Order: sequence, then structure tokens, then C-alpha cells
Amino acid sequence: MSAPRRREDLSDLEGYHSPQVDVSVRLNTNESPYPPPPAFFEAWTAEVSRAAAHRYPDRAARALRRALGGFLGQPAERVFAANGSNEVLQTLLLTYGGPGRSALVFEPSYVLHAHIARITGTGVLTGERSGDLRLEPAGAVRLVEEAEPDVVFLTTPNNPTGMVEPRETVEALVDRIAGRAKPGLLLVDEAYAEFSPWSAIDMVADDVPLVVARTYSKVWSMAAFRLGFCVAPAAIVAELEQVVLPYHLSVPTQVAGTVALRFTAEMDARVASIKAERDRVGAALVALDGVEPFPSGANFILFRTADGQATWEQLLEAGVLVRNFARWPRLDNCLRVTIGRPEENDAFLAALKEVLS
Repeated sequence: MSAPRRREDLSDLEGYHSPQVDVSVRLNTNESPYPPPPAFFEAWTAEVSRAAAHRYPDRAARALRRALGGFLGQPAERVFAANGSNEVLQTLLLTYGGPGRSALVFEPSYVLHAHIARITGTGVLTGERSGDLRLEPAGAVRLVEEAEPDVVFLTTPNNPTGMVEPRETVEALVDRIAGRAKPGLLLVDEAYAEFSPWSAIDMVADDVPLVVARTYSKVWSMAAFRLGFCVAPAAIVAELEQVVLPYHLSVPTQVAGTVALRFTAEMDARVASIKAERDRVGAALVALDGVEPFPSGANFILFRTADGQATWEQLLEAGVLVRNFARWPRLDNCLRVTIGRPEENDAFLAALKEVLS
């Protein structure tokens, strides 16, 4: 039997790749190094055990959206939840992208923005960051004005660079999109916002073309649950609900997202701990000859060595897995290390020193 051919526009598409290797120190996927508190599992399993398993879940995830809205200071009507923030992005592009429409990304940035755009048949426009990997605000605004993309992606803190975009940059992009004749949206991806000095969520309003996406995977220690959400104008949320598949969010996932919000004190403590470790690891990298770390407002640090590929391979041989960007465009010889537990960070730093010596 001959296999069917996939769409022509996907002929050169590569899947998402992040090695899952069994090593003693795994610091490559920006997960939380800590599991949820034991009390979370007790509360979650108790609520799931009372669920009507023979019934479909609440299609609108009303309890979860009310809880998130209360936590974020936004009405539930502005909250949309999905299976990870990637499904949020996919639903957004299925709704506002597609053939004949375009999405603008500023590279280097989160690879799945362009990837999901291509999967949904959305044209991809690329804006470039400067040589030091920073975004030049005036140039970004000018590109939005000239290209008139339907969706603009801005990641802050940016992945993989870790850099935080100033509030003024977001405001300038929103103003430019709102002021043009052709409607459009700014999607601010805040997967690492809890580690950042500021968030754009308080800028979201029903008359502002702004969507802010978040995830439970990082500080909430819930990567395995696959839960993400966005805050957007209520009219946009209503349209996303019409496009997403029915009953897309399972009862266990909805319950997990609601229960997790009872443990904000534990989350805040972990954020403070990881930020302190990030600063400690960053200072240690600065002190190493042959290492160029970039400033980070996330739970990871991007750094460059003379031969990133060789450094990555030797770290792996030492039992330490970091993310390899050494051969990526614009990221020559760069690696990214997730901030882990103190002992994991110590093992990484010791292995890196040994490799560099």
C-alpha cells in the first residue's frame, strides 16, 4: 500500500525535538525541579474520586476559569484553558490564522510559535533580534506596521534567551496594532512570567488586541498534567471556545488546575528559591573563563562557549543533560541550562568546569 502524501506546505516540516535521555542530572526542558506538594495530590485525588466518570467534563471549564480569573484579577469570561499553552496557541491560530493570513515571530524565540503557525497553514514572517539577542522596539513596531501580520508573537521572558521585554515594548506593539485599519492580535507568551519582574496580564481588556498565554507546567510543577491558559478579551475567548474541540479538557486536568491555586504560598516560595539559584548559577557562569551567559528573567540561563556542540557532548558524558542550541541559526555555540535543585546546579557547574579545563 502506498502511503498518503501529507500537505505540500508541510513537506519540509520537522517535528519538535528535545532529547529525553536517562541521565542523573536533567536540565534541558525548563521543568520545575520539585514535584507538587503532597497535600496537592491528596486534595486532587479526593476531588477526582467524586467526579462522575461516566459523564463528559464541563465543556466550558467554568470552575477552573472562575478560579483562575480570581487568582489573576480578571473576569472568568476573559480566561480560556486548554491542554498546555501549545493548544492555546494552536486554537488561536486556527481561529485567527490560516491560509492567506500571517503570523510574525521575532527570532530567536520559542520554536513552536512558527511550527504551529505552519501546521495551521498560517504564513510565517520573521523579525530579527540584534546581535546580542535583544529586540529593538522601534524596529519591531515598524515591522508590524509594514507587514501587517494577523498575529504577532512576543515571548517574555524570551525562550531560549531568557531576556525580559520592557513593558514599553508591549505597549508600543499593542498601540500599533490597535491603531491600524487591519485588525490583528498581539500574543504575549508568558510561560515564565512568574520568574519575571512584570507581567502583561493587567493590560488585558475587552477593547485591547492583546492575548497573554500562561502555563501550569513550570512553577506549578504540573508539566505532566498538560494545562495552559490565556487571558484575552471576552469576545476572543468566546470565539476560541467555538473553534476548540468539544470536551477537550479532561476532568482530572480541570480539577488539578483548580486545586493547585490553593497552594500559592508554596508556589511563591519555590519561585523565590529558583530565582536565587538562577542568580547563583549566573554569577558562577560569569566567573568561568570561556563562558558567555546571557541575562535571564526565567528559570533557565542561555550561555555560549567556544565549541557548544563539544561542550554539550562532554556534559552528557558526565551525566548532565542541557538543551543544545549550538547549531541553531542565530545561536551559534549556545546551550541552555534549566535551573534545578541546588545539588543539580552544583553538579552542572562542576561538570562544566571540568569540561572547560
